[in-house]
Amino acid sequence: MSKNIHIAATPISCLAILGAFSTCSLAQTTPTEFAEMSLQELFDESIDADEVSQAEQGSKWSFALQFRRAKFDGYLDGSKSLSYQDVLFNAGEETRTAKNFPVLPTVITQNVTLFSTGYQFSRNWRAHITLPYIHQSTDHISIVQNYDFFIIDSSGIGDTSISSSYRFMKDSEHDWWFSAGISIPTGSIDEIGDTPRDAGDQQLPYTMQLGSGTYDFPLELSFQSKGEFDYAFSVSANIRTGKNDRDYRLGNNFSVSGSYWYAINSSLKAFTGLEWQYADAIHGRDTSLLVPGEFEYPAGITNPDLYGGKKLNISLGLNWKLNPQYRLTVEYSTPLYQHLNGPQPKELWHSAIKLTKVL
Repeated sequence: MSKNIHIAATPISCLAILGAFSTCSLAQTTPTEFAEMSLQELFDESIDADEVSQAEQGSKWSFALQFRRAKFDGYLDGSKSLSYQDVLFNAGEETRTAKNFPVLPTVITQNVTLFSTGYQFSRNWRAHITLPYIHQSTDHISIVQNYDFFIIDSSGIGDTSISSSYRFMKDSEHDWWFSAGISIPTGSIDEIGDTPRDAGDQQLPYTMQLGSGTYDFPLELSFQSKGEFDYAFSVSANIRTGKNDRDYRLGNNFSVSGSYWYAINSSLKAFTGLEWQYADAIHGRDTSLLVPGEFEYPAGITNPDLYGGKKLNISLGLNWKLNPQYRLTVEYSTPLYQHLNGPQPKELWHSAIKLTKVL
């Protein structure tokens, strides 16, 4: 028997989420981590404001609408590839261990729509607010009767954050920025659904929750050069604090990234970038995800130790300046290297389309 399960979170009133976080994709990402924009992306919106205003009294506001999509399929333990059969526990044919499970997520897709607003207080001070709407769908296979194949969806508003950026050094072609923000836990961490763990609806795993449940603090130091060749470099961190009301917190995230932009003509630029990412495992655990017995975790995604790892991503994209006020950006990224705390689902790719408007 197969099941198709859909859960929708009720949107809640909130301030808006920071469009400022350290990474846009990590190892086994929760939806809230995938929804986190980099501060560099917000700087790009601010650069448009500079180009449009050309004066202190010029443009102050920028708006952006972004669509993101990521796909995970297959498994890694460290950098070793595993098949589904390597990770799925087959009763009567093999011994149950801490690295095989009766329930196995297969294909994970994450979709995020981000609404971002920026305001330029002066040439050197800017602030941004971003609000994400998240949808995730996960296919599963299982040895549990009546759950041989099932799908779980969750969707709703994510966490809300606000950031500010300060340009502390500038010359004719180079800018240095420092940015900091706060993420407000408005995304749900109480999503439920019908899983093989028990009859009826139960708490869903970390990968299906829409928020972190904690107050988090993104930080970034960024360097930009604009001239004959445009390039940028940034060092980022997202620091989680405390524990949420389910007694866990997501891992801290750290990244180092660089990008190079090449002008094809006056309105079209191509760019490429590299990003090295490190993510901690989840700290603490949600005990409602456990089952009785020697092996408490019915699936790898219920084990907080099987999150986090290291990853090197390469990205390619195009940027069209449609007119002085509008810009369209498309980007595609894929990992060159992944070393994950596994067994853990591996990322195949993620993509983004963004439309920016400066008033």
